[in-house]
Amino acid sequence: MRTIFLYLLLVSLPWTTAKAQVLDPVKWSTSVEKISDTEYDLIAKATIDRGWHLYSQSVPEDGPIPTTFMYDIGKHAELMGNTIEDEGQTVDDPVFNMRIKYFDNVAEFRQRINVLNNELSIVKGEVEFMVCDDMRCLPPAYIDLEFDLTKAKHVSGADADVSEENGTIDFQEPVKIDTDKEVIITEKEEVEAENSGLWTIFILGMGAGLIALFTPCVFPLIPMTVSFFTKQSKDKAQGVKNAIIYGLCIVVIYVILGTGVVAIFGASAINEFSTSVTFNLLFFLILVIFAVSFLGAFEIMLPQSWANKIDSKADRGGYTGIFFMALALAIVSFSCTGPFVGNIIVLSATKGGLAPMIGMLGFSLALALPFALFAAFPGWMNSLPKSGGWLNTVKVVLGFLELAFAFKFLSQADLVLQLHFLEREVFIAIWIAIFGALAFYLFGKIKLPHDSPLTHISVGRLSLGLLVLSFTIYMIPGLWGAPLNLISAFPPPLDYSESPYGVGNSKTGGGFSASELQELPEGAHLLAPHQILAFNDYDKGLAYAKEVGKPIMLDFTGWACVNCRKMEQNVWPNDQVLNMLKNEVVLISLYVDDKRKLEDDEVMESKLRPGKKLKYIGQKWSEFQTIRYKTNTQPFYALIGHDEENLNDPVGYTPDAQDYIEWMKEGVSAFKK
Repeated sequence: MRTIFLYLLLVSLPWTTAKAQVLDPVKWSTSVEKISDTEYDLIAKATIDRGWHLYSQSVPEDGPIPTTFMYDIGKHAELMGNTIEDEGQTVDDPVFNMRIKYFDNVAEFRQRINVLNNELSIVKGEVEFMVCDDMRCLPPAYIDLEFDLTKAKHVSGADADVSEENGTIDFQEPVKIDTDKEVIITEKEEVEAENSGLWTIFILGMGAGLIALFTPCVFPLIPMTVSFFTKQSKDKAQGVKNAIIYGLCIVVIYVILGTGVVAIFGASAINEFSTSVTFNLLFFLILVIFAVSFLGAFEIMLPQSWANKIDSKADRGGYTGIFFMALALAIVSFSCTGPFVGNIIVLSATKGGLAPMIGMLGFSLALALPFALFAAFPGWMNSLPKSGGWLNTVKVVLGFLELAFAFKFLSQADLVLQLHFLEREVFIAIWIAIFGALAFYLFGKIKLPHDSPLTHISVGRLSLGLLVLSFTIYMIPGLWGAPLNLISAFPPPLDYSESPYGVGNSKTGGGFSASELQELPEGAHLLAPHQILAFNDYDKGLAYAKEVGKPIMLDFTGWACVNCRKMEQNVWPNDQVLNMLKNEVVLISLYVDDKRKLEDDEVMESKLRPGKKLKYIGQKWSEFQTIRYKTNTQPFYALIGHDEENLNDPVGYTPDAQDYIEWMKEGVSAFKK
């Protein structure tokens, strides 16, 4: 459940509307540094508005548009290596399902050149880039750059130690960046966001600690340990004091473990590990091992000699003895607490930084708290349930959950590598099998090695079994293309499947037969998986709309537009929205980041940037949107009539389906008047 809560937090996003404005969130400036008589560093600096991200030069296929530099040097100079960029941030994007590197606030790019002609004074270039914020993405932009070699600042080689390793700049001295008020606000917001994430890890760690208390290795030790402190102490106050110190020692031991993880791997490296294929596969194997252990195949135990040595030192007495008693607890209970500790470290690795320490702090506090409380109030122990077979049932249920969550990491690796081994149907089938087996176990139809004889099923166990069975049945339609919104963060996306239309669907696409597909209007195609007739060419879509007498819905979108996909996956499947998209309007989707080249007779001069040619289809639609609607954000939707005038006010990202329905109804009604 702790993992489910984390994913729910990650996928929660606020709502926004479209505004008629042309956004320009990145400002470029150039400078030059002279390294030697013939070598220069061309520096392009991007100042990025608060909340926007500029993407790296290296982006995986099917991801956002990468930043790309072009230099017009002819035979007057030669490039020395590739353009070097700042370190930036690398995140695991839940929509693209890939690692993506981007820059906030300020980004600097360097290209070293060797001048072959001393008369060269100006180097011209161009940068293509794409930026997004949490709500929208802008189409690719093209900016001319000019580097004046005559104004180069002379820098010695020692002051400009540039390394191309990993495509980043390694300065011997800190880079001094001029900040303004907006940047300071951004940094503050980032700190707040980071703190919020650490609180989440802390709470999840506490949840794991509370669950770990109810395992066979820990629960029986609570009354034994508390009884020891109360009987061996001179008075109650001393017993309570010793129990509190014992609890604090437990906290120290586990926090040291989290600190060790950060110290060994590095605070920034942990997040890198979590987003790599290798470590996703490693996490998968770790969770599978933990799951099999919880199911009773074997126990993960530290060497018995460690426990014996620690136990002997616990007899010393005083604070030293109490510490070794806490250490003995950690070692003896490792077969039950080890998987929890491993899970927290794996989960906190997705956050990076100090998260492993914070997670261990939460876990150990929850684990230690009962020892102090029951020592202070020993009468409470009478209300504790007695140890028994139910403790092993807790372990087994956790084992099934571990096994299910393990496949999320395997799925991440498969998505990044695009191997298509673990497509959506396979993933859902595995989960159906796991949770189905769990339901049978709870109903007593499956018995595992350490289970006690089951003479009857308690009401609680029966209720949990019915809940798990209902969840299993809920997932079955997912094999036939159901979206399964309750678990949408776990399985691969709908389009990463053997068939976008579900298992057993023999139709060729969009619910249409082969003969029907051949009769599609010129320039039309079927948008999977919603079976919507759509055009990607404005003129052909307009002509068809006039032919059938329907209004037009312009969909300014992008292949790399995150919120465009969210609208298509979460809002468009709504019955009313889907019905109107299919029957009430003609959909024209214009991709502003389409990198296909225009035909020679379609290449035109930009009206926004005189002297610049529009070479790509995406540039054409991006400029079309900017000129007509005075905005360049996506997604952006406009309902227009045959006279190409707006039927109502356009809208942008609208995750509330009811709001989107009302907007569509308003435009369609205006067309019919």
